Amino acid sequence: MTLPSTFDKGVLAALGALDASAIHHVFFVACGGSLSIMHPAKFLLDQHAAIASDVYNAAEFVARAPKLLGPGSLVILCSMTGTTKETTAAAEFARAKGATTIGLTVEPGSPLANACDHVVGFEAPYTTGVPIDAVNSNYSRIYQLVMGVVALTGGENLTEPLIKSLAALQVAIDKAQLVFAPLFDDYAPRFAKENVVYTVASGASYGAAYSFSICVLMEMQWINSQAIHANEFFHGPFEVLDKDRAFILMKGLDSTRALEDRADTFLHRFGSAEKILVLDADKLDLDGIDPQFRGNVVPLIFFDTLWRFAYKIAELRKHEMLEARRYMKKISY
Repeated sequence: MTLPSTFDKGVLAALGALDASAIHHVFFVACGGSLSIMHPAKFLLDQHAAIASDVYNAAEFVARAPKLLGPGSLVILCSMTGTTKETTAAAEFARAKGATTIGLTVEPGSPLANACDHVVGFEAPYTTGVPIDAVNSNYSRIYQLVMGVVALTGGENLTEPLIKSLAALQVAIDKAQLVFAPLFDDYAPRFAKENVVYTVASGASYGAAYSFSICVLMEMQWINSQAIHANEFFHGPFEVLDKDRAFILMKGLDSTRALEDRADTFLHRFGSAEKILVLDADKLDLDGIDPQFRGNVVPLIFFDTLWRFAYKIAELRKHEMLEARRYMKKISY
């Protein structure tokens, strides 16, 4: 079976070296922001393949040592810089168990790259400050890997519509920036004053909510936060809701949207609209993106557009993004 020549060369090389017939389990392994892309990747695999998969924090992956891990396992790992010690250790652990490992990183000579069987590079604008095309992002690369695995293991070959959709993604993101800009201008002054901001989502979009909560609000702005699953919201967290609580709700286009709609209704019933920022993918122009993949690419649109919102908050708070840290990469831990 031939994969599209427009797939990333690193992805093609990794997939071409796989013994697809032997794969019976996929593990998605990472930490922090890199872990957040693993949730939509698993969602995509679950939609299209009969192969079981799990998402693991890298340190817990090693500590738990799942019995299923072995020669029939494919372990996909990600670390932007390739220097995350726990993720590198997880790659080494998986290889020692006989699993096949694929590492996604910006740095081809990094420890993670050296620890993996195959390396797939990607681009990240926050490492260089230079804008990128979303087709070269980590989301894009891992989606190419997932749908390649689906096709190679006997599932429907949807690699062509996928790569065409990913090629159209940057235009969709740019249009979304224009759609969300008035919302961000309106909400940023209020959210900049908040000490606690919750994020809510489900399905493929949950990873974007998780990333914005822990990597942006907590890490980069020192704002207390928690990513809440849209249905788990009704199993405890909704008790904190009142007119003074701030929430960011991401409403995607996948099969779990009804969960987010329900959360939206409840939030506006008992909360304050001025404290509830809703990003609704249904309002976006996704021309060029295949309808069957729209729910899958929306998380990257949320991820990218929310960075603009984060920088607006940072400017108002006079708390510099990326550099204003107390511990991360500042001390030994």
